[in-house]
Amino acid sequence: MARINLLPWREELRKEQRRQFFVVLGGSAILMLLVVGYVHLHINGMIQGQESRNNFLKTQIKEVESKIKEIDNLDRQRQQLLARMRVIEQLQGDRSVIVHLFDELAKAVPEGLHLINVKQTGRNLMVQGVAQSNARVSSFMRNLDASPWFENPVLEIIQVDDKGQRGSRTFTLRVNQVIDKDKG
Repeated sequence: MARINLLPWREELRKEQRRQFFVVLGGSAILMLLVVGYVHLHINGMIQGQESRNNFLKTQIKEVESKIKEIDNLDRQRQQLLARMRVIEQLQGDRSVIVHLFDELAKAVPEGLHLINVKQTGRNLMVQGVAQSNARVSSFMRNLDASPWFENPVLEIIQVDDKGQRGSRTFTLRVNQVIDKDKG
């Protein structure tokens, strides 16, 4: 006798195929989730690593900027100190200039002439005095012009003094002091 299988084998085959399909689909979904999760974690790790490097660089930049500011402040202080030193050196150099100035002024005064007043404004001197004659004043001006400490003597005024000594002249002249760094 022939054996006939009356069980619904096609239906069971479909169920088995459907079950295998869902198992493969579930496995694929799980595998896909694992891959996406790994990629996500890996990218987050890379981002965090880059952010930590960025933060490190930012702190280093801030430190360098603060050092630059400190260097700028020190440079400003150095420039101020150098300016003060130059002023002090100039004042030290000018101390001896006044001695030389009066020495040269005394050497330039001829006999028969004496000075009443000497006033200095900056590098200009206003000299007032009394002379026995116009020739003495002229000689005084030539001596000033020949001196290495003076230049451009200009006679402002000369008057004959009738009250005092016979024939004396009062005069006022202006002369410039020579500015020379080698002197003094």
